[in-house]
Amino acid sequence: MSNIYESAATTLGLFNSPCLTKVELRVACKGISDRDALSKPDPCVVLKMQSHGQWFEVDRTEVIRSSISPVFSKVFTVDYYFEEVQRLRFELHDISSNHNGLKEADFLGAMECTLGQVTRSREDETMTSWKPQVTAEELSGNDDYVELAFSAKKLDDKDFFSKSDPFLEIFRVNDDGTASLVHRTETIMNNLSPVWKSFKVSLNTLCSGDHERELKCTVWDWDSNGKHDFIGEFQTTFKEMKAAMDGNLISVILSLFQIIKMHSFLDYIMGGCQIQFTVAIDFTASNGDPRNSCSLHYIHPYQPNEYLKALIAVGEICQDYDSDKMFPAFGFGAQIPPDFKVSHDFAVNFDEDNPECAGIQGVVEAYQNCLPKIQLYGPTNIAPIIQKVADSASEEMHTKEAMEYFILLILTDGVITDMADTREAIVHASHLPMSVIIVGIGNADFSDMQMLDGDDGILRSPKGEPVLRDIVQFVPFHNFKHASPAALAKSVLAEVPNQVVDYYNGKGIKPKCLSDFESSRAFSP
Repeated sequence: MSNIYESAATTLGLFNSPCLTKVELRVACKGISDRDALSKPDPCVVLKMQSHGQWFEVDRTEVIRSSISPVFSKVFTVDYYFEEVQRLRFELHDISSNHNGLKEADFLGAMECTLGQVTRSREDETMTSWKPQVTAEELSGNDDYVELAFSAKKLDDKDFFSKSDPFLEIFRVNDDGTASLVHRTETIMNNLSPVWKSFKVSLNTLCSGDHERELKCTVWDWDSNGKHDFIGEFQTTFKEMKAAMDGNLISVILSLFQIIKMHSFLDYIMGGCQIQFTVAIDFTASNGDPRNSCSLHYIHPYQPNEYLKALIAVGEICQDYDSDKMFPAFGFGAQIPPDFKVSHDFAVNFDEDNPECAGIQGVVEAYQNCLPKIQLYGPTNIAPIIQKVADSASEEMHTKEAMEYFILLILTDGVITDMADTREAIVHASHLPMSVIIVGIGNADFSDMQMLDGDDGILRSPKGEPVLRDIVQFVPFHNFKHASPAALAKSVLAEVPNQVVDYYNGKGIKPKCLSDFESSRAFSP
């Protein structure tokens, strides 16, 4: 990377924090029109990323001479963060053969998008005019797992009055010659032909992703005093085991070798998974009269309230992963027309048959329009709305495609009053393709809400049933009151990719074939 690109990357923070996922972007164009009628253009595409409101050049493609439909060989590599809006700008320039700089080049057009839009776009969106086709592909890591099972026959007997009690240890030999323990089997008592239980281990842990890294396997005779007797050892590699290694000096047999592909979040997104984003807003009386400037629901003519700030910050991220950008929006804790009975799951647009709003702006408008029509009341019950979204997620589970994942954003100003029912609903939802994000609005004491977030322990239903997986993230808005909206979004959405992967991998659901859902898209300049 040249100095100019290192400087840009540093400015963009690309070297400042670890990134678990990198994405390769490939660019092609079709039907470029040239300003010079006597010759074809010499196109070059410049990639820029936005940071703090400014565009910085990250890299550029090679110049392809005399081409109106270039396919560039240069591959852009960028860090991918689901929880951030990563804005990209692709600029197309015609650089004549007389010079390579941009100052004298003809600017042909530009296209702006987000990295999230690129990762979930489809190949059936064809290119027209000069529009670039940007193809995203995740850089493969070593996240796969391998399942192994060992057995042995006729081991040496190290005990005088009984048979040996064997166990097996597997070590990875490091570059410096040291050995790191990878796995220790259970001990099988009084047995010279043990069959140890199978176990799973990541390729990173087993061999650091190096299929030819030496592995050392040692068999011991267990003793209660900890002074185990050495029975024997052998060396092998992942590559040798994959080729069905069969026996060795101490008669240990590899009886199971199965590579388990651990699919990533982008595998599912690029394979067609849709994020279904739903919003639930607290309309209880504790928010204050919306007509009063002190109310948390007060609509200021020039500045959004905390509800809107949180909604927009999180919604802007999620909308890039929803193809139709239609978002259901619900309210709870208010008396609603026409009979003004309390409801805990009413449609904010008052259309119960179709609670969806067009884009995040549509949710904002529906929220603002409903405030004068309702009476803030109580109590603060969120179990009904969790159950409503869970019902939709449950229906999705039984469809043929089964590739929709639901994110419920709950915005509330106080501690909930139906904690037992909420715990029950969350435990139920943990079995479904669903995550729950709760943002505490205002300055209330939200300490009791932390129990819903599984970071400090395992959440259980009132009957004692534990959650299958951690699906709740709680964040008080006041922690981000003086931070950027991006900081809030990053905090509440950081766990979502792992939650998506945990669900689909746990269910054994593989992404759709990436060749069927090639992640490419034509964008307008």
